[in-house]
Amino acid sequence: MVKEATVDCYNDSECVTGFFTMLEEHLAVPFRTSVLGVDVIITGIHLTEDDHIVAMCVRDRSRQSIPILDLPLPRPLPIGAEWIAAYRHWRR
Repeated sequence: MVKEATVDCYNDSECVTGFFTMLEEHLAVPFRTSVLGVDVIITGIHLTEDDHIVAMCVRDRSRQSIPILDLPLPRPLPIGAEWIAAYRHWRR
């Protein structure tokens, strides 16, 4: 999966973009999870200007971006969560 996301990438920024593209294509949103004991809905992912992939967490009228690598995932895992695992593996 790492090779698939990073094919033709020449630097880390391009690799992050590759993973973001795979997550956009494969991660099924919205899904529910719990962040610090609070139930939230993940409505999407975004790529920040400083090359971080973040998940948009929503609860009522509140919104918060959380780095995808820090996001606790629910059980069962949402479809496409294996791409988060591949991104975690690559970031090590």
